Amino acid sequence: MSRDYRFPDGFLWGAATSAHQIEGSPLADGAGPSIWERFSHTPGRIENGDTGDIATDHYHRFSSDVELMHELGLTSYRFSIAWARILPEGTGRVNAAGLAFYDRLVDKLLSKNITPMVTLYHWDLPAALDDRGGWLNRDIADWFAEYAQVAFRALDDRVPRWVTLNEPWVVMDGGYLNGVLAPGHQELSEVPHVTHNLLRAHGAAVQAYRAEGKHEIGLVVNLEPKYPASQSPEDASATRRADAYMNRQYLDPVFRGEYPAELSEMFGSAWPEFPASDWPLIQTPFDFLGINYYSRSVTQDAPGELPLRATRVKQSQHVHTEMDWEVFPAALTRVLLWVKERYGALPLYITENGAAFFDPPFATDGQVEDPLRVWYLREHLRAAYDAIRQGVELRGYYAWSLLDNFEWSYGYAKRFGIVHVNFDTLERTPKASARFYSEVIRSHGAALAGE
Repeated sequence: MSRDYRFPDGFLWGAATSAHQIEGSPLADGAGPSIWERFSHTPGRIENGDTGDIATDHYHRFSSDVELMHELGLTSYRFSIAWARILPEGTGRVNAAGLAFYDRLVDKLLSKNITPMVTLYHWDLPAALDDRGGWLNRDIADWFAEYAQVAFRALDDRVPRWVTLNEPWVVMDGGYLNGVLAPGHQELSEVPHVTHNLLRAHGAAVQAYRAEGKHEIGLVVNLEPKYPASQSPEDASATRRADAYMNRQYLDPVFRGEYPAELSEMFGSAWPEFPASDWPLIQTPFDFLGINYYSRSVTQDAPGELPLRATRVKQSQHVHTEMDWEVFPAALTRVLLWVKERYGALPLYITENGAAFFDPPFATDGQVEDPLRVWYLREHLRAAYDAIRQGVELRGYYAWSLLDNFEWSYGYAKRFGIVHVNFDTLERTPKASARFYSEVIRSHGAALAGE
């Protein structure tokens, strides 16, 4: 007997993108450079020497892209603003031409009854602010609030949901500890300060919204449930450390007013005491939490892997994506329930979920078949529904990503889109996964009952 997968009334069916990954024209019409514009033009940083100079050219093709979203039946679209496009120096002078782009995009979305969710920061810090210390400078909380205020005043009359930061853990881990993302630092002692300033900036933006905005604002984190590789005490401790580092580092502070104790254990003297006066700012109440989920991690003790002293054990019996991430939908249900149990029954959105699988560079007869991605979406949407049945207040789902795009340090080598992009011609072709998702949306989830 098949199950009924009909989602609640008002559930938002969306897709997500980020500015630097799709817009292209990063310096057009008076925009300033970002750390990603600078990073991608540094030899050896990006696979195949790719850059985001063209990306998918969404900056010029946004209108037809919105028409495509409408054809697919999307009811919401999550995108980010390029900070340096509207504030070229990061603070001060507003670039009216850059702001006008987002004004036109929002109006186009609303004309097609697609509700925008706008992310203020998806990793593309203005280079001018990086020159002043970037996320290592405590003043960045004020810089971010100033930028947020400009965006709120321009767009909040039409944007009902805002996100402060996208995946602050990735900003810190990739950008400041491992150096694989902009700005490319590799310095353990910087990690705590980057984390703390990201959280202060989040709080400052929420406070700015309370003064300016009339709708809702939230935070988006990437969560990866950790499973112990064995029943040993060592693996159990390693799993707790990995969980603290990736999953609790940005949630315990905003909801509990403290960092996980494991962080000071891992970082030792590199983890400082922060001013008590920072905590009311960090704990400023917000309206919803967005969760980006891609995979889980089976974790074992690894004394030589600093600072976590933990490592992932690949589960070779399971399917893995092109990113070498295990496909494990049940962990999505688990993490949604964990958030509710640990932090309370707040409204949640799955703000990113998707997979990079091999797709051909060109469509064949206007078709791109991607059966693994169809399977991935089906099973994860079912897992999301299971969490709703168990009491999670899940209000929407955003597939990552709408388009194949510039996948950061991988350049154009990894394809996450439900819409194929021919990077030679920039032609868009909905994949089989887009057609499947469209049917799920049309049936309000009922299509998930099929095989």
